Amino acid sequence: MPTTIDILLSRMTLEEKIGYTFRDRTLLENALTHSSYANERHSPACQSYERLEFLGDSVLGAIVATDIYERYPAMNEGELSQLKIALVSGNMLSMIAEGLGVGPLIVMGESEKGTNARGMHSALENVYESIVGALYLDAGYEATHEFVQRTLGPHVSTDLAKKPISAKSRLQEVTQRDMRCGPEYKLIAEEGPAHTPTFTSVAMVEGRRIGRGQGHSKKSSESAAAADALVNLGYAKEGEFDHEGFTN
Repeated sequence: MPTTIDILLSRMTLEEKIGYTFRDRTLLENALTHSSYANERHSPACQSYERLEFLGDSVLGAIVATDIYERYPAMNEGELSQLKIALVSGNMLSMIAEGLGVGPLIVMGESEKGTNARGMHSALENVYESIVGALYLDAGYEATHEFVQRTLGPHVSTDLAKKPISAKSRLQEVTQRDMRCGPEYKLIAEEGPAHTPTFTSVAMVEGRRIGRGQGHSKKSSESAAAADALVNLGYAKEGEFDHEGFTN
């Protein structure tokens, strides 16, 4: 079992990989704290990475969108959307977080000890976004931009824009074209154990529910809701999209 010193040294190594030493170390601690641990402590002083993940998701999306917009002036909106979706996908972010050595540093509650691969995959994805959020708060945009470019940049490829169309990008395209507004997604339920939760989301246009879906992450539940919406609106057939929300 790692000692406190081992954990501190590991976090210092993580800071070296991030390329930044946090002034507010609490932000880094929160970025590595799973909700199961925070819930077991019942203390306002112990916060999970969820709020930082929320912020990091938006910051990461803005950085990636801006960079690929400037880097590929010949790409159309659909190609840019597909490339962005691929770059911020759960598989991509969890792979990068694993490469940074984040896994052993995530603080889990007793209920999460021995969690399966699916739970760790989701946690790695979330922690990458939470690190982006923590870095943005502590160091500002430029340092966060540099971190994203260094860790995510090497994976940018035009081939990613040619991958199968996602349900979310298809729904975005058809609703903007035919309804003059994009869809919104709302999480309406979270059930099951913390290491394998089931999320339920709905897709809405102008406040009207058009689709509903479930998944083991917020993003996958949104993809399922988008696929359901496309079927309900007549833009897709049943089974056209797989469980990840991409065309079969």
